[in-house]
Amino acid sequence: MSSATTLTVKEVFDLLRDELAAVEVEFERGTVSAVPAITDIGAYLRAGGGKRIRPALLLLSAKLMDYAGSGAIRLGAVVEIVHTATLVHDDIIDEAKIRRGRPSANSEWGNSRCVLSGDWLYMQAFRIALQERKLKVLDVLIELTQQMVEGELLQMEKLGQRVRLDEYFDLIYRKTACLFSTCMRLGAILGDATQQQEDALANYGRNLGMAFQIVDDVLDLTASEEILGKPVASDLREGKVTMAVIHALERCTAEERVVIETTLAERAFKSVTHAQVLEILDRHGSIAAAHAAAAEYSEIARDAIANFPESESKRALLWIPEFVIEREK
Repeated sequence: MSSATTLTVKEVFDLLRDELAAVEVEFERGTVSAVPAITDIGAYLRAGGGKRIRPALLLLSAKLMDYAGSGAIRLGAVVEIVHTATLVHDDIIDEAKIRRGRPSANSEWGNSRCVLSGDWLYMQAFRIALQERKLKVLDVLIELTQQMVEGELLQMEKLGQRVRLDEYFDLIYRKTACLFSTCMRLGAILGDATQQQEDALANYGRNLGMAFQIVDDVLDLTASEEILGKPVASDLREGKVTMAVIHALERCTAEERVVIETTLAERAFKSVTHAQVLEILDRHGSIAAAHAAAAEYSEIARDAIANFPESESKRALLWIPEFVIEREK
């Protein structure tokens, strides 16, 4: 490992503290509407916290390119608003009752209000992004939003079904890595990066996002409800097949396959327990295989920015993949 390992979470967030605080102010300002339901839902979602990793990536990317304007704050709020809109819609689609340890917005305000509030948030994100007066920024954001929506539709078609590994990677690219990649690309665009630099930063974001989602999916299977802030193994209950499960299904016996497929079909742990599924995954080294894949993606992310000159921002970006791999929630 490089000297990046000497960084801590605190140091990375200290490096960005003022800018992240400014993003929070912009995020708050951007989620206020004359319609109370939108403002209330926006305030509720902001209070739910979240790591703000997406605006942090955009800020670090812009810093790496020596950008010093206010656009990074604005676009940091934009990517967090887009992320929030996706969470609102995801919870409705998944019929989620809990998000980050609290009732989900849809269980507080109902699906209809939340669908419309999510739509409003997307439009608001584009409106704020327009202030940059850069067509490329809008172009990148529109492509991102379409990829994410396509990803949700593709995932819905695959619910309860077996999924190939390449299909899973495509889904998590659309669901998560695409937004990480866009955050890095937007920072590069603000900093007038060359196409080569922009592509390198986008590549970093893509691979970091892939690692992030693989780890997220493993934690969904292995972490406790207290750590997750939502029911354990939500993905299996929703009929979603993630990497460790795909790995096991490709290797397990016919009897073991029936156990996993029963869980997917029932969308609950009725005939089969969570522990039985975990036992099968452990037997085939499937959790370890998913961790290994995440570690590989995180290494590719680090390599993508190897040629940038040394700086605090680069050190932070080299450290983040390690943080993502080792996190426990």
